[in-house]
Amino acid sequence: MDRSVILFFRRSLLTVTAMGVLSLAQAAPAPWYWWSSKTSDARICAQTSPGDGWEQGKKAYLDARCSIEKN
Repeated sequence: MDRSVILFFRRSLLTVTAMGVLSLAQAAPAPWYWWSSKTSDARICAQTSPGDGWEQGKKAYLDARCSIEKN
């Protein structure tokens, strides 16, 4: 087999593999949750825990106001 044909197939395989890996690497934004204070009636909407004294709600949301539920 000609060397140029082998190089063509190698480059094609590398390109297809890279495209496949990049398509899998698309990240989605983190969901938002209602967090309730363990010591008061305070409640906030955040993507990550505000600290040890907070409990995460069960429903996930798409926005910073915790108004659009994530399916």
